[in-house]
Amino acid sequence: MLTDGTTSERFCSCCGYVESEQIEDSGPERRFSKDGHDDKSRSGIPASLAIHDMGLATMIGQSNRDAMGKPLTSSMRYSMNRLRTWDSRSQMHEQMDRNLKHAFTQLGKLRDKLVLSDAIVEKAAYVYRKAVAKGLVRGRSIEGVLAAAVYASCRDAETPRTLNDVADAINIKRKNLSKNYRLLVHELDLRIPVVNSIICMSKIANNLGLSEKVKRDAFAVLKEANGMRLTAGKDPMGMAASALYISCMKYDVDISQRQIALASGVTEVTIRNRYKDLKKSLNL
Repeated sequence: MLTDGTTSERFCSCCGYVESEQIEDSGPERRFSKDGHDDKSRSGIPASLAIHDMGLATMIGQSNRDAMGKPLTSSMRYSMNRLRTWDSRSQMHEQMDRNLKHAFTQLGKLRDKLVLSDAIVEKAAYVYRKAVAKGLVRGRSIEGVLAAAVYASCRDAETPRTLNDVADAINIKRKNLSKNYRLLVHELDLRIPVVNSIICMSKIANNLGLSEKVKRDAFAVLKEANGMRLTAGKDPMGMAASALYISCMKYDVDISQRQIALASGVTEVTIRNRYKDLKKSLNL
């Protein structure tokens, strides 16, 4: 018994009897595309909320061969090209589809700029879809609502990304972003956890390249401040920056308040005020 890889038939080499047709090969693909790229995948992309059609739409392949592996005639090739064109156009027929495609293209750029995980991207796409379904995008910019969804997802996953980080990445104003964020939280009834100042402290310390000894001492300061509820109602980034400044002064690290302020995104006045409060309350 022989197997023909082109026609996917298993037949007898003596009499030519075909035992089975269209055999499914479980191994990798061995064909090459027109541009020379070796694509061995057998299925399309996985289903994802970050794709406008969630990856469930059909797609007409680029191969100009029939099921038996024979090349198509010129008239059939022309018909297949027209079918591919209308297939791509039909997927963008509705206004919502065009909206989602543009939004998720921007989401892919945000993912690269902010270094976001797959879970955060999926959560942001889910929040944006809910906003579109509820009509919250109407009359507002797509980028503004999408940035608010990304920021809400980062807050939910406890990933330290500030309003300024998201606003600068998508090139919108911070005021517009915060306004859309409050709208999503109120209209979609989102439950956003409080930002942990310890996570913010790790981000600032990594940006400044501080030693592990300084980070451990700042962690102890923040832990004690949390136990005394000194961080309630305070900006987590400001508290983290002040704790790092205290640790730097303790271990004689040559770093200024301005450098910490630039790395944390808060003002020097905030660092000084939080520094005085922590020093007085913790008897440092």
